Amino acid sequence: MANLSQPDATSHTTGSATQNPPPPQQQLNVHSDDHHAFSFSPVTLQKLPHLSEYLEDPQYAGPNPLDSNPFFHPSDGFYMNSSDVVLRHIVSRLSPSGTLDSPSHHLAYIRAGPRKNIFFDPTATRAAIVTCGGLCPGMNTVLRELVVGLWDLYGVRQIYGIKAGYRGFYSTPPVELSPKMVHNWHMRGGTVLGTSRGGFDLTKIVDGIQNHGFDQVYIIGGDGTMRGAIKIFEEIRRRKLRVGVTGIPKTVDNDVGIIDRSFGFQTAVEMAQQAIHAAHVEAESAVNGIGLVKLMGRNTGHITLHATLSSRDVDCCLIPETGFYLEGKGGLFEFLEQRLKERGHAVVVIAEGAGQDLIPRTKSQEEERDDSGNRVFLDVGAWLKSELKKWWDRDHPQELFTVKYIDPTYMIRAVAANATDNLYCTLVAHSAIHGVMAGYTGFVTGPINGNHAYIPLIDVAQTKNEVNVKDHKWEWVRSVTNQPDFLKP
Repeated sequence: MANLSQPDATSHTTGSATQNPPPPQQQLNVHSDDHHAFSFSPVTLQKLPHLSEYLEDPQYAGPNPLDSNPFFHPSDGFYMNSSDVVLRHIVSRLSPSGTLDSPSHHLAYIRAGPRKNIFFDPTATRAAIVTCGGLCPGMNTVLRELVVGLWDLYGVRQIYGIKAGYRGFYSTPPVELSPKMVHNWHMRGGTVLGTSRGGFDLTKIVDGIQNHGFDQVYIIGGDGTMRGAIKIFEEIRRRKLRVGVTGIPKTVDNDVGIIDRSFGFQTAVEMAQQAIHAAHVEAESAVNGIGLVKLMGRNTGHITLHATLSSRDVDCCLIPETGFYLEGKGGLFEFLEQRLKERGHAVVVIAEGAGQDLIPRTKSQEEERDDSGNRVFLDVGAWLKSELKKWWDRDHPQELFTVKYIDPTYMIRAVAANATDNLYCTLVAHSAIHGVMAGYTGFVTGPINGNHAYIPLIDVAQTKNEVNVKDHKWEWVRSVTNQPDFLKP
């Protein structure tokens, strides 16, 4: 976190950080035995939308109720403002001249937290909360903390849950929520409000928001949901409605860009280890046994990677970011045959999006999409199990062989969040509340380098958090598994 200028009286001034830049060649010693110093290039602050930018009459700007809250004692530095920022990149490389390379990448985002003045009158605020897409550990915790935070921190008493995803804005009556109703939701998996894919009718959704009188909308969902949230925000801005919109990224895959991680990810890794342990026991207890585990990860292999590093029982880790092949020298079959000769068993963990290009598809399967518009993936685990059996029957017809296939997908995503994710969910929910109450809109909240920040929705929708296979972490995986690169000669 950095402070780019002296705090100002307003809480929503945005623009380039170069408006109040630090001294142009501020010298920072690298360390005591190094005789050169370096300087930072200008940092660009990403502009964050604010309701005052398009409303002709903002109507309300009052003191933050936290000033009179018996549990909070605001002091210097308690309230954030537009000069409190979080740097997106804190690791860089010095050029020979002693300056940081790639100055265009020196971006900053407004730091999340309470503001001294708020934009909405809590006594008149009507907030709506919706969950969309698939399940994820922590969804109910976020729901609970949004309700409790709005109620206890700001005194909002009109809080509503939207049933069954986006279509709930126009198909079912909203459910009134209170702290008493949600007090134990964090102990439950899934989402009490219900969820669904699809049902995105922009006109009907915004009409529903307008007809119900909602002036704050909290949208919990994955990348498809966030793309929908952008359209909702833009339509609300086009209509010049006094409605703040924020997205809270939800994905166990951890594929949301810019932020450090998404909620539910650590719980997913923890649960994945149980499946890997079971596969290891099954494989070790058989003659020429292979334990095969398929984990979630359509486009990224973060769960598979972290579960592999955590368990240390994995012999081969396959993720979407790297290809592999089965037959021939350097292929998967050759590697597993050698591993079975050495140890008598092997454990293979594969992400659901890995190897999709190897599975034969019919024309209709090529074109199939789910309700959210995503390409429907075939079961790579079932396919690989079949291919393994065919290979062994062909090359070792007289030898025993067993493949135990475990798919813990629904077990992983349906559980309640663990302690670490519960804490994360509380912080991300309260950060979202502080931002919307201050009048920010069209943003996502999440941690960047350990500090929560407000990120424009469009920035998040345009980025992906893929596994960097040139990073030390992937090399660490390969050193643990001793697997080859699977690069064809």
